[in-house]
Amino acid sequence: MAASGWPDRRAAHALAFAAAMVLLLTWRHERVFAAFATPHVDRWAASLFVLLALPASVALLIYDARRRRNQQARPAAQGRSLLQLAWRRFTANRLAIAAVYVIAVFYLVALMAPIIAGYDPSALEDVLATRYQPPSWAHPFGTDEFGRDLFSRAVYGARVSLSIGLLAMLVAVFVGTLYGAIAGYFSGLVDNALMRLVDVLIAFPTFFLMLMLVGMFEAGIVVLVFILGLTSWTSTARFVRGEILSLKEREFIEGARAIGLPAHLIIARHLIPNAIAPVLVSAAFMVGGMIGAEAGLSFLGIGIRPPTPSWGNMISAGQDALFVAWWIAFFPGCLLALTITAFSLLSDGLRDALDPKTLMRKYL
Repeated sequence: MAASGWPDRRAAHALAFAAAMVLLLTWRHERVFAAFATPHVDRWAASLFVLLALPASVALLIYDARRRRNQQARPAAQGRSLLQLAWRRFTANRLAIAAVYVIAVFYLVALMAPIIAGYDPSALEDVLATRYQPPSWAHPFGTDEFGRDLFSRAVYGARVSLSIGLLAMLVAVFVGTLYGAIAGYFSGLVDNALMRLVDVLIAFPTFFLMLMLVGMFEAGIVVLVFILGLTSWTSTARFVRGEILSLKEREFIEGARAIGLPAHLIIARHLIPNAIAPVLVSAAFMVGGMIGAEAGLSFLGIGIRPPTPSWGNMISAGQDALFVAWWIAFFPGCLLALTITAFSLLSDGLRDALDPKTLMRKYL
């Protein structure tokens, strides 16, 4: 029964996604087809995604139907792998699943920003006539002090904030995982030297370190990604080191050493894949932290600078007009809070689902 339930949910998701793409294509058909006549890469990519999403959804439905029929023809499997048990427990966490939906919607909106946004996010027209307009059908989030549409700026700002959060997390996870794996595997003097450096970096306030580095370099998206990533890898390194220290004494690692497998292959093929569970939990939580850090730097005026929109500088622009135009800071603030909360709930769901002791006790 459980085996046939999962394809049903996947088919429902595919149908909902296809329906959303049809509605978007109906709503913005002129933008979708006009994008192919212009050299604008963002609009071309967003339009191509919308058009390819429909046949991809149909293909998924066909594959799902065949897989369901084959599962009904085969006898049910007697056991489940730990990965299947972890997935089963994760999908049972409704808050985590809701967080996944919120994150997926936000990233899809950011990807399709040129189609969804109704106005140029940086265009200035008749400022006196369009400034400080409250939310309406024409401007769902209202307009700012320069008459710019805040909904369009929030959609384009999602691109900046979400991209910086994701890319900075990848930098931090890559550096932290590699650093922690080397320290844990070689231990001894190497471990002491590497982890003392981590202790020094942890003792230094991370946000002030970010402020210092941003002040030294010209703030841009690429610079912010590396600054955020290279100042946030220490917690991942400590998690991975702890896992490696326990894993390297296991029998399968002793066997790999006995057959002469070099250290870099043991680390890459055996140790890191088996230590990935805490990294996934840390990575999900870290994305929300990176988005919040970028918003804080942009709010202070040293992160992403106008006219490039980000949720942080949009909130900063609205702080002086809270009693005149509350909507300028309110809507990007709500989006920022919802995104960080979603990543926090996702991290909690992954932590509960990937705990091997709880899985063994509950399902085996």
